[in-house]
Amino acid sequence: MTADIPVDPARLAEAFRLFNQVSEELSTAYGALERQVEALTAELAAANGALRQQYQEKAALTERLTRLLEALPAGVAVLDREGRLDVANPAADHLLGTPALGMAWAEIEKKCLKPTETAGEMQAGELRVAVTVTSLDAGGGRIVLLHDITEAHQLKMQAERHERLAAMGEMAAQLAHQLRTPIAAALLYAGNLANPDLPETNRVSIAQKTVGRLKHLERLIQDMLLFARGEVLGREGFAIDELLGELAHTFEPLARARGVEFELAQTDAGLSLTGNRKALTGALTNLLENALQAVSSVDRGRVSLGVTVSEDRLAFSVKDNGAGMSPDVVARLFEPFYTTRAEGTGLGLAIARGVARAHGGGIDVSSKLGHGTEFVLTVSRGVGGADRQQGESN
Repeated sequence: MTADIPVDPARLAEAFRLFNQVSEELSTAYGALERQVEALTAELAAANGALRQQYQEKAALTERLTRLLEALPAGVAVLDREGRLDVANPAADHLLGTPALGMAWAEIEKKCLKPTETAGEMQAGELRVAVTVTSLDAGGGRIVLLHDITEAHQLKMQAERHERLAAMGEMAAQLAHQLRTPIAAALLYAGNLANPDLPETNRVSIAQKTVGRLKHLERLIQDMLLFARGEVLGREGFAIDELLGELAHTFEPLARARGVEFELAQTDAGLSLTGNRKALTGALTNLLENALQAVSSVDRGRVSLGVTVSEDRLAFSVKDNGAGMSPDVVARLFEPFYTTRAEGTGLGLAIARGVARAHGGGIDVSSKLGHGTEFVLTVSRGVGGADRQQGESN
């Protein structure tokens, strides 16, 4: 039998009050929590919808970019920050022969592209390709654009040939005059040789003059053929210091014999060029011969030969301290058959300019009466753009 426990009505009422108060607070908190969950659920749904929309937009953009890359006639190669091929469109595959993804661009360029005489232009098999490299600031990679310019290059070569042929037509009358004079002289000398009463001493002198006129004719015809052909064949790699050394070996004795100081500037060891060494030697020889001729009438004549290097070009400088030339003469220097020398053919500078252009460069001249003359013959080094930029980034 249990004993009844006395209950304090006041305390019991307080307990019920506290219980009801806690229940109301829990109910209120639960309602607030439920509303927060509903709000978060709505926010998540909205965010999920926005993300889904962004994903769809990005997928659509990616698809459009993919189709655009596939439709582009130019080749596009995307390289990662290590310089390896990440993406290549069909045009790039066609120009490069379907290179493997992940392959280093330097290896692709060495395998598929060959430098030409023009900076920024490469040879891809039978195709001529213009190569442009652009850095991607965000990802640290690069984009290589490859444009097939084979047809444009062929048209350019044809236009240059047509220009030369047009020049040949315009100077046909001049050529007739140029040939008539030495032929007439050679015939006159040869006619004297037929005289049986001619003394032996005179016969030898006249024979030498006849041979001299015939050699002048031969040189004139040879220069005409070089000018008409206007192209440089047989490219090879060669060292610049060897080329300059060969020229110095030829011209130092000639300058010394005429009392002229010949100066050869020092060049960077290992500097090389891809081109036609014989044609460039001939062009520089012509400039040096003109310089020696220019200082023949001045005291303490001086001729210098040097070369300067830029990012993608070499500039050969031939400078003299001769009498200089007037602006009218300078303006006509490269005209075929224009010469200020009695024994000149008037084609040497025109041929030299053709050689420079065939190597992706040209010739500039600066001269002033009483202050000498300087010719600067520039040629392209044929350095690949992507390789150059890769070197800069390293």
